[in-house]
Amino acid sequence: MAIVPDTKNWTWVLERPCPECGFFAGAVTIDAVPDLIRSDLHAWESVLARPDVSIRPDQQTWSPLEYGAHVRDVHRIFRERLALVLEQDAPLFANWDQDATAMAEDYNAQNPATVAAELNEAACALASAFEAVSPSERSRAGRRSDGAEFTVETLAQYYIHDPIHHLWDVRR
Repeated sequence: MAIVPDTKNWTWVLERPCPECGFFAGAVTIDAVPDLIRSDLHAWESVLARPDVSIRPDQQTWSPLEYGAHVRDVHRIFRERLALVLEQDAPLFANWDQDATAMAEDYNAQNPATVAAELNEAACALASAFEAVSPSERSRAGRRSDGAEFTVETLAQYYIHDPIHHLWDVRR
């Protein structure tokens, strides 16, 4: 089954609540992000232990396993982006095609227990990385190739919507 690629520019989550999941990332402080990451983990462990974890609810929607593997990779990508912003002046982030990655890595064939362990490890590493950001580093900036610019603070806000939204996706 083919999934229609998501081509939306999700940076609007910094300006208003998500009409789907209801989460308003722009209202979150960077200090709250590590706890949000960690609290989200327990729910993902339960999702990835479900007996129907690899079943897609319809042809246009990823399975819970695919969402879990994606969220694991989101944690990894944003840890890399955070490190770039802290190490370089105004870095340009590498493009990441989440749909191509899902296909190339065959997310739905991955072992759910392995995905859960890797998601946990990646999330904890990112939570710790955000905790280590000093107040003076929060205004450091990076950008995507489409021109979207992020400070460390807005990068954290933009990022945190993703795992929370996808948890909503697998629960609805």
